[in-house]
Amino acid sequence: MEEPLPAPPADTSDDDHRDTLGATPAERLSLLVDRERVARAGARGSLDERVASLAGALRRARFENAERSAAVSDLRAAEIARLELLGEALAPVLAQAPEDCDIFDVGVAPGERPRLFIDHIGFVEMDRDRRTYRFLQDTRHGRVTIRESDSVDALVEAITGYIAHRLIEREKALAIDYASGGAAQALFAAHEKTTVRDNDASLSGKITRGAAFIAEFFGAAAFFAFLAVLAAWIYRVYLAN
Repeated sequence: MEEPLPAPPADTSDDDHRDTLGATPAERLSLLVDRERVARAGARGSLDERVASLAGALRRARFENAERSAAVSDLRAAEIARLELLGEALAPVLAQAPEDCDIFDVGVAPGERPRLFIDHIGFVEMDRDRRTYRFLQDTRHGRVTIRESDSVDALVEAITGYIAHRLIEREKALAIDYASGGAAQALFAAHEKTTVRDNDASLSGKITRGAAFIAEFFGAAAFFAFLAVLAAWIYRVYLAN
């Protein structure tokens, strides 16, 4: 016994044709408008779903960005705290430096990469792992790494040796300057020349002011004498008769 074949799918176009078969033109136009309205409503529903999905994605992106920014801020704060801890450990060493030595100005400079400056060419910063200290120095041949360690004591030892070498270089520079008649003596000579020049200028200024006063005095006397002669002449010519 043969099984019945499945019925073919219903053709909606035929149904639409049958619906509009006996309708007037106005009714057919109204039916087409209703169908277009239904289709637009379905499209609007899918658009609303896409907009809602995008809004949720934006909220998630903002939340992730805020978490990432907070994490970066926390890491930077941790770096600054570690560098400040190293600066506190260096305080007893810097207290032993000469009082007239001003080449060391230890302090943390916050920024994109926080750094603990020892002087204007040596500084300490944290490595990429945020735990390892890197002691660097700028030289004529580029930036060199003096010491790299995660131990504060090791960094203090390295920076102490660096400070000692810098003090010896300073003493040598001062000794060479004094022995070769350098900038200090030149500055003293320039000061003496300036003092002599100021004294000469002061004396010449006094002489100039005295001569000007004498010239003004005689000029005023000559002017009043001329007025007296002119008055006497007018009196004899016009008033005596």
